[in-house]
Amino acid sequence: MSVFPQGFLWGGALAANQSEGAYREGGKGLTTVDMIPHGANRLAVKVGKEKRFTLRDDEFYPSHEAIDFYHRYKEDIALMAEMGFTVFRTSIAWSRLYPNGDEPLPNKEGIAFYRAVFEECKKYNIEPLVTLCHFDVPMHLVTEYGSWRNRKMVDFFARYARTCFEEFNGLVKYWLTFNEINIMLHSPFSGAGLVFEEGENEDQVKYQAAHHELVASALATKIAHEVNPENQVGCMLAGGNFYPYSCKPEDVWMALEKDRENLFFIDVQARGSYPAYSARVFREKGVVIVKDPGDDELLKNTVDFVSFSYYASRCASADMNASNTNAANIVKSLRNPHIQVSEWGWGIDPLGLRITMNMMYDRYQKPLFLVENGLGAKDVMDEHGEINDDYRISYLREHIRAMGDAIEDGVPLIGYTTWGCIDLVAASTGEMSKRYGFVYVDRDDAGNGTLDRTRKKSFWWYKKVIASNGADLA
Repeated sequence: MSVFPQGFLWGGALAANQSEGAYREGGKGLTTVDMIPHGANRLAVKVGKEKRFTLRDDEFYPSHEAIDFYHRYKEDIALMAEMGFTVFRTSIAWSRLYPNGDEPLPNKEGIAFYRAVFEECKKYNIEPLVTLCHFDVPMHLVTEYGSWRNRKMVDFFARYARTCFEEFNGLVKYWLTFNEINIMLHSPFSGAGLVFEEGENEDQVKYQAAHHELVASALATKIAHEVNPENQVGCMLAGGNFYPYSCKPEDVWMALEKDRENLFFIDVQARGSYPAYSARVFREKGVVIVKDPGDDELLKNTVDFVSFSYYASRCASADMNASNTNAANIVKSLRNPHIQVSEWGWGIDPLGLRITMNMMYDRYQKPLFLVENGLGAKDVMDEHGEINDDYRISYLREHIRAMGDAIEDGVPLIGYTTWGCIDLVAASTGEMSKRYGFVYVDRDDAGNGTLDRTRKKSFWWYKKVIASNGADLA
C-alpha cells in the first residue's frame, strides 16, 4: 500500500543553463552562467570576487553546449515519459525571451522554443513545473544596471514573468519564481549577478538585492494569479536543516542563526512580511534596506506552495570557520560525525529530509514540493555498456522512504522531482563527471563526447517506483 496520495507528481528536474546549451542560438543573449568557467577560476567568478564581463579564449564554459537539450528535447522528454514522469521541472532562460533583459518586446524565437517543449510534455501528460529564474540573469542587466542591486530589475522581471504567464497559459500551471533564492548570500554572482567593488559593505549589497528579488517575486505571484487564478506559484529554497554540533547552548544558537539566514527569504515569500529577527540581523551587519512606498503591501502576495532542494543536512557550531567547513558545498557546514558522506563531501542523511519537511510545514503551513534531490557521483560503464548505479538507487530509495514518513507525519507534499534526471553540468563544479541522472550522457569535463543518451540501472528502478506510486522501492 502506498503512503503517497493519488495524483502525487513524480518526475525529475533540469535547469536551462545546465542542459540546453545553444547559448547564442535562437537570438539568446548571454547570461551570468555563460560567464562562469570550468576550472580554477570558477569559484572566484561565482562568488563575485572576480569580474567576468567578457568571455576568454583560454577557458572552457560548460553551459555553452551543456547536454544540448535545446536540440534534443524531444528525445529527452520521450525518455522521461518512458519512466512514467507526471511532472518535469525545468527553467526558462530569461535571455531567450529577453536577450538583453530590458527590451520592450520578447524574442519570438525564444517563446516558440519553450512552447514546443511544454507541448511535448503535454503530449505525454507530463505537467511542466517551470522556474522563471534559475541563476541565469541576462548579462546586459549586470553590466548596464548592476543586476539586482538596481530597483529597475523589479520591472524587467515583472515584464518577463508576465510574458511567460500569458504566452504559456494553459500549458504551465506550476511556477517557481527564483531557484534557491537563499544562495545569493553564499554565491552572489551565480545566484544573482552581483559583483563587488573594493571596500563595499557586501551585506548591504546582498540584502538590498534580496529585497528587490523578494518584491519581484511577490509581484510575479500577483501577476500569475491575475492572468490565471488556477496558476500555482511557489518559492524555492536550498533546504536542509542545520544541526547543532553539540548540545552546547552556543552551538544550538548558531544552528538557529544559520537556519534563519537560509529561511529568511522564504519567511518573506510564504508569510508576506519581514520576520522579526531580521531587524537585529540588519542592524548588526550595518544593512539599511531602501524600500519603495507600497513594497510592504506588495510582499503580502504570498506563494501557494513552498518548494525546496534537499541533498544533505548541515551542521553548525559557535566556532565555525573557513578551515573546518566543507569547501565542496557553497553553503558552509561542519562535517557531522554521525553521517556518511558522498565522494564530494556531501552528507547523506535521509532522516534529515523528514526533519526539514516537518520543520518547514510547521513554519509555513503551506503544501511542500521537493524539487531537487539526488546524488552526484562518478558513473562507470561496464564491459556490457551498462551503468550499475546502485549507490544512486540506494540514496534515492532512502530519501523517498523519508518523504513517505513525512507524509505520514501529516506533511502535505505535492510532488517529487529528482535533480538532474538526465546527466547535466554540475552547478557547483561545472563538471560532467559529477553525474546525477537516470540517463547517462556521453560527455566529459572538457566537453568531449558524442552526447549519446544511455539508460542507467536507476532508470528502470525509478520507472518501477513511479508505476507503484512509491510503494515498490526494492
